[in-house]
Amino acid sequence: MSITVEFWGDFAVFSPPFAKVERVSAPFPTPSAVRGMLSAVYSKPVEFYWQVQKIEVLNPISYISFKRNELKSTTRGDKPIVADEDRTQRQTVALRDVRYRVTASICPRPTFTGSKQQLYEQALRRIRTGKCFMQPALGAREFVAYFEESDGMRPPIPVDLDGGLCVYDIFDLHDFSVRKKTKTRLSLYHAVMKQGVIEVPPYDSPEVIKGDE
Repeated sequence: MSITVEFWGDFAVFSPPFAKVERVSAPFPTPSAVRGMLSAVYSKPVEFYWQVQKIEVLNPISYISFKRNELKSTTRGDKPIVADEDRTQRQTVALRDVRYRVTASICPRPTFTGSKQQLYEQALRRIRTGKCFMQPALGAREFVAYFEESDGMRPPIPVDLDGGLCVYDIFDLHDFSVRKKTKTRLSLYHAVMKQGVIEVPPYDSPEVIKGDE
């Protein structure tokens, strides 16, 4: 069982870890970014996690370059940041006019005692009515993502592309503990787009390289 959703927007930036200052977007979204978009619509971390299965690129891959004013520091405690003193300009190479069709399944936690069908029904109800916990974003909070249940009519772009070793996720999908400080666990996989389609292996697959392996 799976759910297929289309996300689209004016701009997107899916920066690899080595390009987080001067942001340069990867040509297509990572499974982590897609999981974040789905979780913005429907999320119950203690009960289930989203397993992305497939990402389809529906619009031609096109880039745009611009500069943005950003802050160099983050807030610490009660000490405020003076924007005029901490502002800097940074370059961003983003994707423009993007649209993706993603297919994902709901993976209940071992402790979940409810009905898996009920989780799917709740997710579809939110998708069909346009409800979300927070507005989904395409890699950066200011790049708003719109969404709808896919009708499967749009064909993916007829392009093959080897994305190389890409970020799969930055968290352990089996860890749902709530902490004051986030615990990260980077995982990678070899991302290959064939005729506009990126097949995503399961998180527990040997194709996914975990940070402590």
